[in-house]
Amino acid sequence: WIQEKDAYILKGHTAEVFQCAWNPKSSLIASCSGDTTARIWAVPSSLNASNSTGGIGGAASSNPAATAPPLILRHSKDVKDRDKDDKSSDVTTLEWSPDGKRLATGCYDGAGRVWSETGELLLTLNEHKGPLFSFKWNKDGDRLLSGSVDKTSIVWDASDGKVVQKFEFHSAPTLDVDWRDENSFASCSTDRMIYVCKIGEKSPISTFSGHQDEINTIKWDPSGTLLASCSDDCTAKIWSPNSPEPLCDFREHTKEVYSIRWSPNTNQKLLVATASFDGAIKLWDVNASKCISTLAKHQDPVYAVEFSPNGEFLASGSFDRYIHIWSVKDESLVRSYFGGDKGGIFEVHWNAAGDKIAACFSQSSVVVIDPRM
Repeated sequence: WIQEKDAYILKGHTAEVFQCAWNPKSSLIASCSGDTTARIWAVPSSLNASNSTGGIGGAASSNPAATAPPLILRHSKDVKDRDKDDKSSDVTTLEWSPDGKRLATGCYDGAGRVWSETGELLLTLNEHKGPLFSFKWNKDGDRLLSGSVDKTSIVWDASDGKVVQKFEFHSAPTLDVDWRDENSFASCSTDRMIYVCKIGEKSPISTFSGHQDEINTIKWDPSGTLLASCSDDCTAKIWSPNSPEPLCDFREHTKEVYSIRWSPNTNQKLLVATASFDGAIKLWDVNASKCISTLAKHQDPVYAVEFSPNGEFLASGSFDRYIHIWSVKDESLVRSYFGGDKGGIFEVHWNAAGDKIAACFSQSSVVVIDPRM
């Protein structure tokens, strides 16, 4: 068990925290919330019992940045007068640029924004007519890709915020987008379709149909050759651009599959992990096209699953308020943390070193734990 005294709690958001992301080059965490803000927090290298409250850290920490309050990136000017049920400025998604110098945020107001790591608003991208649910940098950090409820995906020039190309293939909201390489990407939608698109092309270069309900998440494998998808139809599927039919059709979950991730460990067998509302996490061997383990400990829907950077561990977060850390090799439960009154968990994210996990909770907290404790 990871004790509450060993958890580092970032408090300040006043509504649910949808996403959190470690800066790839530093110990900063960004989080985004239904309170109309994103926040950038500095986390000390040692998570001793200096439990954070309002700002960051406490007297026990030797890191000078740890005493600084978070940077608050406001997406709406009139927060005080805002109706509690008004979602128009919820900040729904975020991602750091590969060099860690810029943060992209997507908002319910339809705008994409790019901020410096010091919290300065650099660009506002206004073209979408509906909320952004996915916003991703390419590997070079010179382009951004957004997917919106307005059914479209847009590639943007990250230097000036201009539209490179707008893609209008879906017949319903776009739920997720993922870059394949510097010039092509995939998008998925509540219309049950996946399109692989390429900059400069006027129609999709591949079309995948086969899911029977909305598609929640898509992810290319580390080499960009295979695409994983998961859906409310209780299945996950693996696709190759060379074939309209799925290479794998994973059907062992009994409820909606919300999240899917590839193992980064490419020198071993190709593995994907799925997280489902049936409470289970499943590991699948893609080459053998079969489930090799079921990690069943959560009692409520599992929204979040992510491999550690070395691929040896898996972290999961559920609405049962538990974070579990599993060994991929022997399927054992290595560590657990109970969030108590912090509510359900929307996302878990490992830092680049693999020695810390951040999780965001429905009751406005972000928690950082050291899985080695």
